[in-house]
Amino acid sequence: MLSGMDILLAAPLSFMYAVIVAMIVDRYKFQDCLDAALENLKHFLIVFLILQAAYAVAECFMATGVAASVINMSLAAGLNAKVLAVVALLVTSVLSIATGTSWGTFAACAPIFLWLNHIVGGNIALTVGAIAGGSCVGDNLGLISDTTIVSSGIQQVEIIRRVRHQGVWSLLCLIASAVVFYFIGVSMGLPSTTGQAADAIAQIPKEVWTALAEERPSAVTLLELVKQGVPVYMVIPLIIVLVTAVMGYSTLICLGSGIISSLVFGLMAGTVTSITAFLDLVYTGFSDAGGWSIAMMLWVGAFGGVMRLMNAFDPVAALISRMVHKVRHLMFANGVLCLLGNAALSDEMAQIVTIGPIIKNITEENVVGSKEDMYTLALRNATLSDAMGVLGSQLVPWHCYMGFFLGISASVYPLATALSVGQIITHNYMAWIAVGSMLVLTFTGWDRFIPLFKLPAEPQVYLKSEAAKYEK
Repeated sequence: MLSGMDILLAAPLSFMYAVIVAMIVDRYKFQDCLDAALENLKHFLIVFLILQAAYAVAECFMATGVAASVINMSLAAGLNAKVLAVVALLVTSVLSIATGTSWGTFAACAPIFLWLNHIVGGNIALTVGAIAGGSCVGDNLGLISDTTIVSSGIQQVEIIRRVRHQGVWSLLCLIASAVVFYFIGVSMGLPSTTGQAADAIAQIPKEVWTALAEERPSAVTLLELVKQGVPVYMVIPLIIVLVTAVMGYSTLICLGSGIISSLVFGLMAGTVTSITAFLDLVYTGFSDAGGWSIAMMLWVGAFGGVMRLMNAFDPVAALISRMVHKVRHLMFANGVLCLLGNAALSDEMAQIVTIGPIIKNITEENVVGSKEDMYTLALRNATLSDAMGVLGSQLVPWHCYMGFFLGISASVYPLATALSVGQIITHNYMAWIAVGSMLVLTFTGWDRFIPLFKLPAEPQVYLKSEAAKYEK
């Protein structure tokens, strides 16, 4: 991965290398390694089912008009340069939660907001920073995001409980970011010229449509639906998914309700022409999940099982345990480790599947607490792994995200060729606020002031190295 190798190739090679090391150094038999790999993969089975359903929901929402209804409702009143970045942040946040894809959200929204920015005379760096930050909200919070699903699966926590754990914090980060974007836009003295989404789409050159079709075909479908217009009620499938999640239903039930309701309302709106065509969308989603995410996780899970068999993470755990004296400081160290891993690997999913098992092992091997308290710590580990992966990536200049953002921006808006990575990072206030607040709140214990986000503290939980202080 550091060399640029795709993780789908790096994962099986890593597994094979780990098996060879285990057999040579620790004298394990091949069957021992295989048994350890299969034992670890048992924890991933439900994750595979959820991933398949999540990819299907994303495909259905993009193609049936659910995502288009979110955009059209948000942009109906028209925008000026002062509030463009705020609306771009909020629209991409909701859309990324609805579709579970930061890459797809950015590709779909960049043409609209960059050409709107051109029409109203906005600041391109500020607008791109808002789109980038908002696009990653759903990857950290959305029920159907692959990073949310994978990070939760590795820590063995329910996605619904994970979303509840971080939900208020995520909302506060979004609100704070929107306020900052607004005041920055006002302080820049941007004009008050109003623009419409339809005008922006109409200005997109033909070559941009061609380039976008090659990069993200689903984004083209979404833009066409935005241009044509869809009934307001097409937002209902998204509402159904969110409501069932809040009510505490299983993630699979939430996702299933999204698929079925998008079919029903799509048939009513005419965006779904037949049951067969809709099933093709579901099939595409299943294929996308199986073609990369699930195949990758199978090998990563197998690799993790062999590494656990060798106790390969013990040196890292020992180093961190010697440096900290409180549980919240250990959790802070886990967050920093995720952030550094993301910077080193330049890929958020690679960080999640590589560092995730390490911080899980560090926590389980060094903390004493009740089953419920340890589960809360696992929820935070899942949140840290995902947040430092997705949102932390926005602050790493050489990360693959940055290349994608610049490439898409230049493709859909030729005047963006002068835009630099530094400008995007500077104005991605969502990433700065989310990453900074997560680390500060975890380290200081101020997370206790945020509903549902509080970590258990001493003497409720304590480090094994500090057991003498708390055990009587």
